[in-house]
Amino acid sequence: MVQNILVPVDGSEGSDRAVTYAIAMAEACSAKINFLYVANINQLAINACLSDAILEAVTKAGNVILDRAMEMVPSGIDKEAFSETGSPAVVILDFAAAGNMDLIVMGSRGLGLVKGVLLGSVSQYIVEQSKCPVMVVK
Repeated sequence: MVQNILVPVDGSEGSDRAVTYAIAMAEACSAKINFLYVANINQLAINACLSDAILEAVTKAGNVILDRAMEMVPSGIDKEAFSETGSPAVVILDFAAAGNMDLIVMGSRGLGLVKGVLLGSVSQYIVEQSKCPVMVVK
């Protein structure tokens, strides 16, 4: 039985499509949707120390993305938004385990097989490492 759905969001089209699928799943199962935005500090850390201004800007951007996802959910569906920093794949897996998530619904970057293998992919890593089912939306 699916009661808690985790939807990592990043503002991309794939992420928006994942939100749509998660809403349908939540309606069918009377489940709660948990949105998670992860500020990827690995990409931002040019220096060993991030400035407060950069962290504040990233946090604001994440809040806008989370607000948009929350607004997509019809009334009557339980939902909550969370923001974390770190390596997205690790944070998503840790969050899913700690929150006893029953399903992760996430967007795919739409990379071809070769690019996915060479560059790595958050969604591919999540599928391989997650303890709960994962739906990757294209």
